[in-house]
Amino acid sequence: MKISAIKKSAIDPTDLRVDASYHLSDGRLHQAIINCNPFKNLPLKEVTERIFSGNIFKRLFVADVKVGYPYLTASDMSKSDIETGKYISKKYTSQYSNLKLEKEWILLSCSGTLGNTAYTSEDYEKIVGTHDLIRIIPSKDKIYSGYLYAFLTCKYGYSLLTQFGFGGVIKHIEPHHIQNIPIPIISEVIEKKIHNLITETSQLRVQGNKLLKDAIRIFENEIGHSNVNHSFQFGIISSSRLYDFQKRFDSQFQLGWDLLRNEKKNGSKYVKLSSIASNIYVGGRGKRNYVENGIPFLSSSDMMLFNPKRNCKKISTSTHGIELMMVNLNDILISRSGTVGNSVIVGKNLEGTAISEHALRLVIDEEKISPFYVFTFLKTKYGMKSMESSSFGSVIITLNEDLIGNIEMPILNDDLQNTIIDLTKKYVANYDEATSLENKAIDLIEKEIDQWQKL
Repeated sequence: MKISAIKKSAIDPTDLRVDASYHLSDGRLHQAIINCNPFKNLPLKEVTERIFSGNIFKRLFVADVKVGYPYLTASDMSKSDIETGKYISKKYTSQYSNLKLEKEWILLSCSGTLGNTAYTSEDYEKIVGTHDLIRIIPSKDKIYSGYLYAFLTCKYGYSLLTQFGFGGVIKHIEPHHIQNIPIPIISEVIEKKIHNLITETSQLRVQGNKLLKDAIRIFENEIGHSNVNHSFQFGIISSSRLYDFQKRFDSQFQLGWDLLRNEKKNGSKYVKLSSIASNIYVGGRGKRNYVENGIPFLSSSDMMLFNPKRNCKKISTSTHGIELMMVNLNDILISRSGTVGNSVIVGKNLEGTAISEHALRLVIDEEKISPFYVFTFLKTKYGMKSMESSSFGSVIITLNEDLIGNIEMPILNDDLQNTIIDLTKKYVANYDEATSLENKAIDLIEKEIDQWQKL
């Protein structure tokens, strides 16, 4: 519990806020530090062309990009893969120009989870963003866009953005709340260095996404694009099938797998994941003791982010079952509860991180096949539909070890395998380097501001 006295002058006459969550927030302390800037500070509105939210609109989802715009939610904006597979109708989406995203903007989550940021690249262009995103368009002749992103993402910028949150149950911030937050204008040399690091980060992620898409396309050119769906359907299944695996009677499993079998390429070799895995298991469970300095801990949704450890929680090294929570290089992680089938492969950035038990671990025997090949397969439509068809549960959809192990994966010829593996390895390397550069840029601005306390 925090207790403090505030001066009458600290109450802004434009909003008359007296709630403790605002006046006792880290943002007030950090603003005092930023006011010690030996250079100068400018309000956010003076270094931007526009700060706005998209208009609220009725969302009519459609089947594909031919009749719809790709749609991005606030929870998806910071993921390594922003292609959600969701499309909203072109015909019924009004004021598209106020909703579409452009590159070199800064996106800010402003409802529910506050203060998350994303620096848009060409991958974001022409995507329709939810109205729960504040768009910040930097003024190119007044500030470097990458520098502004790094500041708003660092601990100082984050606290300034989130201090304005209001609402009893679901927190919100509005564009007018943040337009006057102070942006430190420092040495142009440092600003440009930070900007260059962020733009290089953005380019690495764009290149990485292209590499993975190329690998998936090569795979799908050989095995085809799965057309399995789980909408209303009916079919006839042999009674012997009910006893074939796990004695399941549910239609999603039986009809889904029947369609997947029909999509198999004649003459191609398929193997079950259990036959090429050295282990498939669920991470350790136990009471989580969160500490200030410990092992980074991620949920199954956190692990999908492009910089997952930046603001993550940390758990004590003495946490029960910590050994089973930590993941190793080249492990494949699969979300197994709630939203199932999201997968990542552990690179240098995630190595040694503790991951929630809601992420299933698939450890591939590398003497049999490359984990990069298996990971790419799980990213194909056939791989995704295999996981979706295997899941069970009426409220919380779930996958388990046996169901993942039962998935059948096609084995392509050695040349195609090597090409897919090479592309996917480069994708992982790009993302690891991008995360390192982004953290370096954010650390530069934080260290610059930290020293102002000592002046």
